Amino acid sequence: MKLVETMPRVQVTLMPEEAEDMWHTYNLLQIGDSLMASTIRKVQTESSTGSVGSSRVRTTLCVCVDTIDFDSQACQLRVKGTNIQENQYVKMGAYHTIELELNRKFTLAKKIWDSVVLDRIEQACDPTQKADVAAVVMQEGLANLVLVTPAMTLLRAKVEVTIPRKRRGSCTQHEKALDRFYEAVMQGILRHINFDVVKCILVASPGFVKDQFMAYLFREAVRQDSKILLENRPKFMLVHSSSGHKYSLKGNKYCNLFMLCLLCDSQAAGEVKALEDFYKMLQHEPDRAFYGLAHMEKASEALAIDILLISDKLFRHQDVTTRSRYVRLVDSVRDNGGTLTQLSGVAAILRFPIADLSEPEDDSSSDEE
Repeated sequence: MKLVETMPRVQVTLMPEEAEDMWHTYNLLQIGDSLMASTIRKVQTESSTGSVGSSRVRTTLCVCVDTIDFDSQACQLRVKGTNIQENQYVKMGAYHTIELELNRKFTLAKKIWDSVVLDRIEQACDPTQKADVAAVVMQEGLANLVLVTPAMTLLRAKVEVTIPRKRRGSCTQHEKALDRFYEAVMQGILRHINFDVVKCILVASPGFVKDQFMAYLFREAVRQDSKILLENRPKFMLVHSSSGHKYSLKGNKYCNLFMLCLLCDSQAAGEVKALEDFYKMLQHEPDRAFYGLAHMEKASEALAIDILLISDKLFRHQDVTTRSRYVRLVDSVRDNGGTLTQLSGVAAILRFPIADLSEPEDDSSSDEE
């Protein structure tokens, strides 16, 4: 997603660039929002002779969102609403359906901009926050450092150093050039990889280049006392590639399968583990596993929530008051050091049991999902 323009707390203009950006947009939209985008409208025309015909014209409309239809298989998003701005083809108050398109910008205005919406925009517009797999694809004198997201591979750095051939009786120039090359790659890793986000770094090459680089990397990490490299050593994985070019990852069947499994594992492992922990807690320590909005609010007031499991769909609740309760709950858990993950509802693992929390809820929050 590309951030085109923003007026803080008023409106934002975005451009979806990948299919998954439609999912982010779906989660941003709410009933009652104002959406302005380019669209096709069928209009009737009357000629000078009085004959009536119809044609399709492209125009820009601004509608008040009434219905949101998302096709998760095709990643298509249609928004129906009433026209709220003067337009030569569409009367004020007339209904129109806008189908959002890739690489066409749209402007979204809201009455309320809460922390969940702002986080969603930041996440959608910063692909490095989603890239939890990195790769260094290399050969002697050439290295490509990439970040892998669910939708794309992002080139973050390209290192090229001329490596002279070994000469009979002397390898000094060759070894010095290799050291310069390995040092440049190491600096690229430190500069472009966020170790708080990235869970694995693939180091791929033909032959033994990857092994020689890894030996250099951690020899220098020890010499320079680079704690960030030493602490994240288990994240580095060695795989074979046909060359140091970026595309060589795609040409390696083993590497493709490995990266696919790794992506699935790295993105879902946290959620799966949290869900498993919740069910185990529900079975063995039921006083520390609860669900339902009212219970979560009470636990949050007591600073007892360790892990909050919550679904995106709860933030699309049409009732403003109910949505605000979920947003306040999320903000409170974050502010007090709790962890957020996803579930088809709302539940939590508590740091400690709370007396009387197992009493029946006194509101109808159980049907608010």
